[in-house]
Amino acid sequence: MPRTAREKSHSGVYHIMLRGINKQNIFEEAEDYDKMLELIRLCKEQGGITLYGYCLMNNHIHLLLKEGKEPLETTMKRIGSKYAVWFNTKYQRVGHLFQDRFKSEAVEDPPYFLTVLRYIHFNPVKAGLVKTPDVYAYSSYGCYFGEADSAADCLIDTEKAFSYTPKDLFAEYHAVGCPDTCLDIPEASRPRLTEEQATAEMRRITKCGSSAEFQALSKDKKEKLIAKMKTHGLSIRQISRLTGETYYLIQKIEPIMEPSPDWFDIRAGGDAHLHGNNGVLRQPHAAGMGGDGDGVLQRRSLHYGSRKTGQRQHRRIEQ
Repeated sequence: MPRTAREKSHSGVYHIMLRGINKQNIFEEAEDYDKMLELIRLCKEQGGITLYGYCLMNNHIHLLLKEGKEPLETTMKRIGSKYAVWFNTKYQRVGHLFQDRFKSEAVEDPPYFLTVLRYIHFNPVKAGLVKTPDVYAYSSYGCYFGEADSAADCLIDTEKAFSYTPKDLFAEYHAVGCPDTCLDIPEASRPRLTEEQATAEMRRITKCGSSAEFQALSKDKKEKLIAKMKTHGLSIRQISRLTGETYYLIQKIEPIMEPSPDWFDIRAGGDAHLHGNNGVLRQPHAAGMGGDGDGVLQRRSLHYGSRKTGQRQHRRIEQ
């Protein structure tokens, strides 16, 4: 079936989304995010694009930009290919890093420009990574509110947004939250598990108390358990640390596409317990942690595609 032609913007402004293949993480640590920003800066200069907003999530990125002296496809291909080569070299990985071609939508008028910009800034909030957009390090939010360093600030042209609305009204517009969904991408990124949560999940899934016990399992059994751990939110680095398997082996194993809709309960003892549809994922309250006094931090829904039905399954998690 032929691809649908990309919608052209009369204004030259586009909302772009570039996602990891199979929705896998494209950033594993701070250096990876910094490298992507470095490459965006380089390709911005080479392609003559104007960047109005960005957000780097764990498995995808959002950009709000104006096409420059070269076609949009050329600029995005340069960003994606340069980062993929760097990422694959760093993690001794082979194959595609990004899913198919990038998604885009035309941004033709001031109201939708402001809507998309707010949507981009609230991506980490909707994903459950932070409670407010100002504390997320890898978005352009700080550039608009005077909180970014000079290196990040030079990436962003803030004048266009402020030509549409005064800065105080722009701040109020962000303060009310973001009910919008742009580019028809309702799914959110999976929240990154803490090391304590990752350890508890590994023990629950594998029934192993240590990496030595895991290493004693058969090859097929280990691969199935690694796939399950990836499905339930453990990063490749966390799985490698907890199981003793190499990063290269783990990244080749695909996550399971249809996780159980059960809920989890991680109690003060650190053990994870399966409950039915009435279970919750709880984390013991500790000093310095957000959330309420009984240890429940935040509720959110995660969506997984189903190979068999094509329907979305919902797995609710309280974290």
